[in-house]
Amino acid sequence: MSAYFGRRYTLSASHRLHSDAFTPEQNRAVYGKCSNPHGHGHNYVIEVLVRGEVVPDTGMVINLVDLDAAVRTQVLTRFDHANLNLDPLFTSQVPTTENLCRTVFELLKDAVPVGVALEYVRVEETENNFFQYFGASSAEAA
Repeated sequence: MSAYFGRRYTLSASHRLHSDAFTPEQNRAVYGKCSNPHGHGHNYVIEVLVRGEVVPDTGMVINLVDLDAAVRTQVLTRFDHANLNLDPLFTSQVPTTENLCRTVFELLKDAVPVGVALEYVRVEETENNFFQYFGASSAEAA
């Protein structure tokens, strides 16, 4: 029997939305106050949903200790209390929450235990803004 398990995590990080390809005026027009040279921060909520077969011996899709370890190692240790602009994964992309969400998915997809599939990652930036990523579809990969 296949089932889903979801878990939420929090981290605090700062970023500045800015593209070197844009002039200062274009950055202000595109990113508004989020392009402040001093940056700004968020208390992000990251939701991870995995799918797998319920293991008869344990009655679980995944041991939450294993999922916590993967998220802590791949995501929380790296990004919590960090400036996203300084992370090597964001040197060639603007650290928008859309890009953070996709990056977290990519970091976790191979870190979850064998037999469990990462369904999606959702990142809440504020109480009003959230972003969700389900992985690259075959259309995106083409």
